[in-house]
Amino acid sequence: MEPGYGCTIKPLLPTGNDSINVLQKVMNIAKDCVVSIDYTLTDPEGQVLDTSSGAGPLSYLHGNDNLIPGLEKALEGKTAGDSFKITVPAVDAYGERDEHLVINVPLDRFQGVGTVEAGMQFEAETADGSRIVTVTKVANGMATVDANHPLAGMDLTFDVKVVDVRAATAEELEHGHPHMHDDGCGEDCDCGDDEGCNCGGCH
Repeated sequence: MEPGYGCTIKPLLPTGNDSINVLQKVMNIAKDCVVSIDYTLTDPEGQVLDTSSGAGPLSYLHGNDNLIPGLEKALEGKTAGDSFKITVPAVDAYGERDEHLVINVPLDRFQGVGTVEAGMQFEAETADGSRIVTVTKVANGMATVDANHPLAGMDLTFDVKVVDVRAATAEELEHGHPHMHDDGCGEDCDCGDDEGCNCGGCH
């Protein structure tokens, strides 16, 4: 696959100055574009849950399941400089809550953990693969754990500005996420290429 396959570039003629005959190129967000966005995420009550402010733009590989479906769909076709606000329903965000994912687990199953307390999170192996579970209650030798995403069942509002759009490199397409740094993989990177990947765990 060629780098940037799916990214579209269209010429944009500058307005207000007919003497300028150089066409500017504008890249529209499409599959396999590397996109950088500034964003603020709020819940239905308007409370800020997350923001890129102070941390720098979030970069992702469009069309490769790096973002929740509803936000990625809203970004399709946008260009650098575009801003928008959208409320993504739970079904297109982190899904509806599934009460079957809330179970009671004996405390002796938490091997190597001194004291299990509400609010703790653990990685658990399930039939659907690894999941992060949150302890919601501890009583009578049992811990209630919730394998739902913390934002499951919630409509989420995103205030977004597109900072940059570019074609992905062949290596980024192979790994399925953008490489934004030159200091090797970070601890959160799971691409399996500690020497060749420069993503810095950015996905």
